[in-house]
Amino acid sequence: NCHFKRVDGIKTTTKLRVLSQKQQLMRLDFEEHLHRRGIDDLPQRLKERISRSNAVIFSDYAKGLLEDVQTLIQVAKEYKIPVLVDPKGSDFSRYRGATLVTPNLKEFEDVVGPCIDEHQLVEKGKKAIREYCWEALLVTRGEQGMTLFRADKPELHLPAISREVFDVTGAGDTVIGVLASALASGSSIEDAVAISNIAAGIVVTKLGTATVSAHEIRRKLHSLGGAIKGVMTAQQLKIAVEEAKAHGERIIMTNGCFDILHVGHATYLQQARQLGDRLIVAVNDDESVRYLKGEGRPVNSVERRMSVLTALNCVDWVVSFSEETPLNLIKDIMPDVLVKGGDYTIEQIAGAKEIMDNGGKVKILPYTEGVSTSKIISIINQKKQA
Repeated sequence: NCHFKRVDGIKTTTKLRVLSQKQQLMRLDFEEHLHRRGIDDLPQRLKERISRSNAVIFSDYAKGLLEDVQTLIQVAKEYKIPVLVDPKGSDFSRYRGATLVTPNLKEFEDVVGPCIDEHQLVEKGKKAIREYCWEALLVTRGEQGMTLFRADKPELHLPAISREVFDVTGAGDTVIGVLASALASGSSIEDAVAISNIAAGIVVTKLGTATVSAHEIRRKLHSLGGAIKGVMTAQQLKIAVEEAKAHGERIIMTNGCFDILHVGHATYLQQARQLGDRLIVAVNDDESVRYLKGEGRPVNSVERRMSVLTALNCVDWVVSFSEETPLNLIKDIMPDVLVKGGDYTIEQIAGAKEIMDNGGKVKILPYTEGVSTSKIISIINQKKQA
């Protein structure tokens, strides 16, 4: 929701960009200095809205609006809300007490002096945090990526993501916007910075003032080899599946105890994975295995069983469930193909009707003959007795 404040007698800045062959060459600004005329009620306007927020950004363009930014920072601190600042000018003391400040390298050096090497950059970054009582400082460095400084932890350097830059317009705004969104959602500063670095790498490949979506960020993570895989909660899995479906990927799902993983399991899971692009394996938790298989089972805890499954290349996501069947999970995920192994009929498979009613398919794959967890346990027990 926008709450604009109109100031009579002052024109809005006009920015003219000169482009050549999809590359920005320069920007020309036509403006009048804003001063603070007519905006003295800004602290009160902030107080009226800040309680409904989880983060605040002060983007300083040195036009006069944030001349008294310290008062606004204190308002946010009263409500214990993170404050992120995109600074301007040569006096960083104006932003004292902010949670995170995000100057680019030139802006940072204009205040602290030239940084001739990495050692000096780190030294001056840590000093600035102490001097201005910030929790963190993020220096964006163009093609050199970005560096995060905190008083009590080693610096964190992230390389630039984009290899082809068309237009840097709004890259800094993208960084601080994504940072604030991530922190407001409960991310750590490290994760928030990593996500914002990826977002900036995406937006500079677009022409003009552009936005970046959550889908684009996840897709970039995937292309970088950082696609979210492995053990997930049901909620995390739902998000991952929505993202995969948005990119046209076919989702396969199966379930079982997978107590002692053997060649039958591996063959079955490999066959299941060939039916689509992503394979979900839903695993009975320990209590439901005990209910189904009896005392003494499972041999391995659910954590160990899921850990082994994630080591298989054919498995993308692993999730546990506590009911006798994963019906509720299947209805929530709605895979394109539901797979079960053994001598089941389709009518006996939990979730089969729901999947087919939704336009999906149900497949029954044969297990490898002569191999089962029960037989393996029996063999082990016989050898013990012998």
